[in-house]
Amino acid sequence: MQALFGNLLLLQWQQVVMWAIGGLLIYLAIVKDMEPTLLLPIGFGTILVNLPLSGAVTQVIDGVTETGPLSVLFDAGISNELFPLLLFVGIGAMIDFTPLLSNPKLMLFGAAAQFGIFFTLCMAFLLGFDIHDAASIAIIGAADGPTSIFVANYFNSQYIGPIVVVAYSYMALVPIIQPPVIRLITTKEERKIRMAYADREVSKLTKILFPICITVIAGLVAPRSVALIGFLMFGNLIRECGVLDNLSDTAQKVLANLITLFLGITVASKMQAEAFLNRETLMILLLGLVAFVFDTVGGVLVAKLYNLVSRQKINPMIGAAGISAFPMSARVIHKMGLEEDPQNFLLMHAAGVNVSGQIASVIAGGMILTLFA
Repeated sequence: MQALFGNLLLLQWQQVVMWAIGGLLIYLAIVKDMEPTLLLPIGFGTILVNLPLSGAVTQVIDGVTETGPLSVLFDAGISNELFPLLLFVGIGAMIDFTPLLSNPKLMLFGAAAQFGIFFTLCMAFLLGFDIHDAASIAIIGAADGPTSIFVANYFNSQYIGPIVVVAYSYMALVPIIQPPVIRLITTKEERKIRMAYADREVSKLTKILFPICITVIAGLVAPRSVALIGFLMFGNLIRECGVLDNLSDTAQKVLANLITLFLGITVASKMQAEAFLNRETLMILLLGLVAFVFDTVGGVLVAKLYNLVSRQKINPMIGAAGISAFPMSARVIHKMGLEEDPQNFLLMHAAGVNVSGQIASVIAGGMILTLFA
């Protein structure tokens, strides 16, 4: 009984606030169905690590170091980038690059939608963040959780907890963030533009060669992206080769779900009150929003610019799908197209840009590592 009340006396208001944040993440996961596979374990882990003298994380008590399981998992799976890379195998196995391969010019808009990363990097640096922390914060704009974790951990950023939570939270908020931004910078006539589907068939050989070629090209352009892009493309090769269907199904379902589960609760080890509740976390929250908004703007504006020089017009809304939040962003664009014109089907075009954004975001992460390592 004395030990119980002793622990209550050690409880700080900051820890109670973190319980509330953890509860909010659990609420969003269960009630709002916002990235539940990640936000729920992060939310529960946040409560776990903010209990007084929590045995979940490594701590020193009376001069004795007590090893916590979440700290062990962090060292085993995140500090060496293992979890993000394994997750990329599962993501790669989920992606169908057929819409992109049938219309390769869509890659242009996926690349353009990475503008927010570099814009936010400059803003974060000007606001006083160390260049490595600024780079880690900027990669939130990739709308790619594993890349955010990989880059932040590579630079040993002290803000890895807030960065991951902000990245995945904004990914879940794509249906709320993107539509008003798109409407602000497009006209009703532009949003009604219909796009014909390409008749070009994509051969099985092309689908097999694509992940291999992308890995080689990315390795030559941004060598530090090889691990990220390589694992992503390896997962896709498993999908497309046609002889490893069981492994492809395992990667898409069992591997991806298991790693996401461990990733979420392990990242929560960096969600302790003293590291999370500060002015910098609020700034990261705002900068993450800036990154998402300017990624969307960059993709749409380049699509509008393309229409100025091309006789075959495209719907500029599809440029916003380049933020890599796959497949959520493509669905948002498709829904907006149907709202303007019930016969305007943009899903496959938006999906092509969406998967190109997945590749572009990983390459952008590799470029960030190359430039600032």
